[in-house]
Amino acid sequence: MTESKHFEAERREDFNYFHSVELRWNDMDPYRHVNNARFYAFYDTAIMQYLTVDGGFDLLDGPVVPFTVENLCRFHRSFRYPAVVECGLRTARIGSSSVRYELGLFARGEVEVTATGYFIDVFVKREAEKPCPIPPDIRRHLEQILTHSN
Repeated sequence: MTESKHFEAERREDFNYFHSVELRWNDMDPYRHVNNARFYAFYDTAIMQYLTVDGGFDLLDGPVVPFTVENLCRFHRSFRYPAVVECGLRTARIGSSSVRYELGLFARGEVEVTATGYFIDVFVKREAEKPCPIPPDIRRHLEQILTHSN
């Protein structure tokens, strides 16, 4: 996704991986829709699910960890309880030590995207907190959902 691209045009088929999250009552705000901070949590959860559960990345004890250095969320409409949020995920760029994830949030069964965004993570050595190459096994896993050429 580039900043000039019309995010609202994103479609489900533009994403290679999905993670579902069932809304909880406490996700709602006084305006009776999902609080905007929750959108970032949905993004983060989908990324961590893909890296750790699906990819086997040892986030808790491994020598390398991803640090988020930039993120963005564009809101196009809101979610209302009860609903299931489906978070689409893809990688748009994989560098030597960084990755750009692009995300789209959809209500289950809906075609129109509710929110779009991106996260940029830099992989660092846990102890030194200095950038390091993405571990080869994680790089291969990230390449499985790569949609744009580097």
